[in-house]
Amino acid sequence: MLKTKTKYTYDDYAAMDDDKRYELIEGELYMVPAPGFYHQTISMNISHSLKRFVKENNLGTVLYAPFDVVLSETDVVQPDIIFVSKERMGLMTEKNLRGAPDLAIEILSTTTRERDKLVKKRLYREYGVKEFWIVDPDKRTIEIMVLKETGFETLGIYFIDDELTSPLLRGFNLNLKEVFSD
Repeated sequence: MLKTKTKYTYDDYAAMDDDKRYELIEGELYMVPAPGFYHQTISMNISHSLKRFVKENNLGTVLYAPFDVVLSETDVVQPDIIFVSKERMGLMTEKNLRGAPDLAIEILSTTTRERDKLVKKRLYREYGVKEFWIVDPDKRTIEIMVLKETGFETLGIYFIDDELTSPLLRGFNLNLKEVFSD
């Protein structure tokens, strides 16, 4: 992951034309390498189940990276997967989401592990993401956190033999064996 020293804004970020993936955190630009095969398989498995449930229940929309989430003029991230409720669809544009998604999902990788677990978690808390999942491909776990007044509270860590449920998406179940299968 490449970190720059110049302070950037969303306008600077949007004007870049080198076709690389970046995130802008506190005005610093981070180049994000393309995810690997297993990461993408997990992303697809979660996205498909989530999208089907959201569509069947007319709840909003599900998108996956790369898609910009503009939290502020100096904070622009690309979560692996997001859910935006239909009540918040007014924040959606053709190019980005102008505000926090209801649900952000980050799939850990070697190059983004610490940033996803610490920096992006803090950003998601500050900007009001209601539910945050951290997917760990190495441990084959998914941690679900919900936003409370004091910050994110872990509701559970789900393992390979578990079926995950989401407090935000009542009735949604996700079998982790299906998530972590190729």
